Amino acid sequence: MTRGTRITFVPGVQALYAEALKNICYVKKIPIIRVSHPLMGVDPETGEDRQARLFDLTSQKSLPTMLHDEERPRNVWTEQLALAEQIGAVDSPRLIPENFEHRLEMFGLCAVILAEDGLVWNMRILKDGPLGRKYGYSEAASLRAPDKIAEILALIDDRLKAQEQRGSRFLVGDVLSAADLYWATMSMSVVAAPPEIMPRTQQNKGMLRFFENNSKIPEIAKVLSKTVEEHQHYILTTFCEAPAVLGGDFI
Repeated sequence: MTRGTRITFVPGVQALYAEALKNICYVKKIPIIRVSHPLMGVDPETGEDRQARLFDLTSQKSLPTMLHDEERPRNVWTEQLALAEQIGAVDSPRLIPENFEHRLEMFGLCAVILAEDGLVWNMRILKDGPLGRKYGYSEAASLRAPDKIAEILALIDDRLKAQEQRGSRFLVGDVLSAADLYWATMSMSVVAAPPEIMPRTQQNKGMLRFFENNSKIPEIAKVLSKTVEEHQHYILTTFCEAPAVLGGDFI
């Protein structure tokens, strides 16, 4: 397959980076072709690494991989966002601000959410497991993670409240940006999204239970606010496809 915009997904699972990229493409009016992302681990029948072919094609194994026409694969969120901005419809919202001060704010917020030692990174090391170890799980790092997540939540909450005071419902300036889409999507890891936004499937029920438990961690529960919850709901229901299309087996 060499034409079109292809993105890898695990059917029935709301993998957050894949969901965020899907939301960005939806806003940018980019038709996407779903490609099944191989699962981690060894195939019990062949004894081979299930992600070996993916690694051959992209030199990495993370979800999602984004391919457009015959261009090189994009696996890093900054490159995926830049590509989406480039190939999106002319009449679609601009997600990377033209104003450089706003661009500085937007990429700074995204880094706190998406980059190393940010929200998702620390969420992944809350518990031991293959994914946690991939992101540097240790007992000491896991113990520090709730405080870091809480600090990020408080930062976003303060920003949203300050923006609300100046009459804006968005994280940066007065219009939608990538920061809103990334935050609204990634916040589902600590603020449970209702079924009308995130359907329940056989494949995602364990992940949703993990996300719900995250919201009950004392350090996190202490700073969760209606402001964050309302922003998530507003962005995902106003600008994104809701309910999310996951595939898989519905409960």
